[in-house]
Amino acid sequence: MAVLLIAEDDEDIALVLARVFKRTGMTVLRASDGRAALEAILDKRPDIVLTDLGMPHMDGWELIDAIRAHPDDDVRRVPIAILSGHLRPGDPRAAESQVCAIMLKPCPNDQLLATMEELVTIGLHDHDAADSRCPADMPVTV
Repeated sequence: MAVLLIAEDDEDIALVLARVFKRTGMTVLRASDGRAALEAILDKRPDIVLTDLGMPHMDGWELIDAIRAHPDDDVRRVPIAILSGHLRPGDPRAAESQVCAIMLKPCPNDQLLATMEELVTIGLHDHDAADSRCPADMPVTV
């Protein structure tokens, strides 16, 4: 059973997300800000992280940077997806952040579940390697 950490400061959204993922059999951990999320990641070692961007104490970008810069491979290589309404078109951080997926609120549950299930299946992976398994690093074919 996969363990998912949801970093989301809006309690109502966090409750709905937790309910959606628990129905699939995932174990869901929650953190209401980036700092608490990083502490939970270091303590609980989730299989995947879903983060909002606009959070207090440490925003989603700072959380992603802290995870990707961590010296422990099991932390640094965890799949991360963004679910946010705070992403502006053309924001260069989206391309540079080494996240595996970016979804905008509101996101249909089927798309959210399919994306997260794919990332759980892929598991821990690098983003700077030529043989990266991350869907964000895959070449786009037309």
